[in-house]
Amino acid sequence: MAEKPSIHGLVADFDSPDKLMDAIKAARKAGYSKMEAYTPFPIHGIDDAMGAKPSILGYLVLCGSATGLTIAVLLQWWTGAVDYPLVIAGKPYFALEPSIPIMFELTVLLSAFVAVFGMFGLNGLPKLYHPIFNYSGHKAITDDRFVLVIEASDREFDATGTRDFLAAQGADKLELIEA
Repeated sequence: MAEKPSIHGLVADFDSPDKLMDAIKAARKAGYSKMEAYTPFPIHGIDDAMGAKPSILGYLVLCGSATGLTIAVLLQWWTGAVDYPLVIAGKPYFALEPSIPIMFELTVLLSAFVAVFGMFGLNGLPKLYHPIFNYSGHKAITDDRFVLVIEASDREFDATGTRDFLAAQGADKLELIEA
């Protein structure tokens, strides 16, 4: 017996960013919270309209930079003042001035690593499959279409009711997609 495929959500296709933004605002007002928008270019204000939380990536990068700076200072101090003390040109064992390039470089290096790998981790990348690929018009999303997906896991989701709601918002095409 073949198992019935589960539904990921309902896709609504719009022809302009204004219609998409209006549909997102109406969906949030109607109580929908689990939705995703796909657009060919960034749209100002779409994150706020969808109720997306701010990213913690900046805080992670700040922690990475503080760690890099701390490691650089400790490394310079330990090597210059404790492990291999040398008096060079009458300078103290640990001088801040010659240590600045190392501190800068290690701060930037760890910040960059945390930014890249943190972004991959927070975005759940790499993803080789996503249910939006089951949408018949998914290739047009990167060209000229604006798509709103309301997920089936949303507490307000009802296939018929959600379809009627999105049709009332002016969707050009509506399609259920499988998970």
